[in-house]
Amino acid sequence: MSELVVVGVDGSPSGFDAVAWAADDAFRAGAALRIVSVVETWPYQVPQIAAVEWESSMTERAREILAKAQEIAGERRPTVEVSTRVMTGKASVALREQAAEAAELVVGRRGAGGFAGAVLGSVSMSVAGQAPGPVVVVRDGDAAAHDEVVVGVDGSPACEPALDYAFRQAELRGGNLRAVHAWPLPFALAPDFSCDIEALRESHLRVTREQLTPWQERHPDVRVIADVQCGHPVKTLVAAGDRAGLLVLGSQGRSGLGAFVLGSVMRGVLHHARCTVAVVRERP
Repeated sequence: MSELVVVGVDGSPSGFDAVAWAADDAFRAGAALRIVSVVETWPYQVPQIAAVEWESSMTERAREILAKAQEIAGERRPTVEVSTRVMTGKASVALREQAAEAAELVVGRRGAGGFAGAVLGSVSMSVAGQAPGPVVVVRDGDAAAHDEVVVGVDGSPACEPALDYAFRQAELRGGNLRAVHAWPLPFALAPDFSCDIEALRESHLRVTREQLTPWQERHPDVRVIADVQCGHPVKTLVAAGDRAGLLVLGSQGRSGLGAFVLGSVMRGVLHHARCTVAVVRERP
C-alpha cells in the first residue's frame, strides 16, 4: 500500500476541516498528501444548458478550492508533500477510486451541497460504506484534543482491518487504545427466563481479549484497555468517542443477522458521534 493520504474537498468548511486533519495524519505517518476536488457535471447535462461553459466554470472554481486547501495544509504541516488533483464525475465514485490508491481517504462530515441541518453528507456516507480501506469522516472543527483511539470489536474476523488501523493510529499518536465491545441483554423468551449477567460479561471479555492479544504482541508500546459493557452498541461507542481523538469501526460484523446489525451500528455512530470516525472496509 502506498504511503499516501487522500482528502476530498468541495469548498465547504467541513471539507477544509478534513484537509487540516489529513495534513496532521500524513505528518504523523510520514506520508504524502493528495487533495482532490471533484467537478460534478452530470446534474447539468441537459439540452437547455451549455455543458462546456458549466464545466469550465466549475473546473476553475475547483482549482480555487484546491489552492486554498493546499495553503491550509502547508501552513499546518509545512514538511508534508502536497499535491492536488481535479477530477470529473460523480464525487462518491471518484473518491472511491482514489481510496484504492491510498492508505486512507479523508472526507468532511457535511458537503457544500447538502440539506441544511443534515448531520452527515450523502457523499460521506456513500464512501464510508463502500470505499476500500479506511475512510475517515472528520468532525466539524475537530482539533483532535484527545490522543485516545477507540475501536469497536465484536470477536468477528471482519474487525481485523479495523484493529490493524486502530493500533497503528494509537501507536502514531502515542495514546491509549480502548477496545469497546458492547453487548445487549438477551431477549427474555419465557416468563421464567433468567441469565447470569456476570458470566455473560466474562464470556464477552474473554472473546475480546483473545481477539486483541495478537495485535498487542505486534504493537507492544500501545496501552490497550478492554472495555466490555452491556448496552446498545451505538450509545456505548458514541459515549466512548466523547473522550477520544478517533473512533474506529469495521464496516461489517458477524455473518447473518449480525452483519445487518453492525451495518446499522455504523450508520448510527456516523450520525451521532461527536468525534472523528474512521470506517475500515477490508480491501479486495
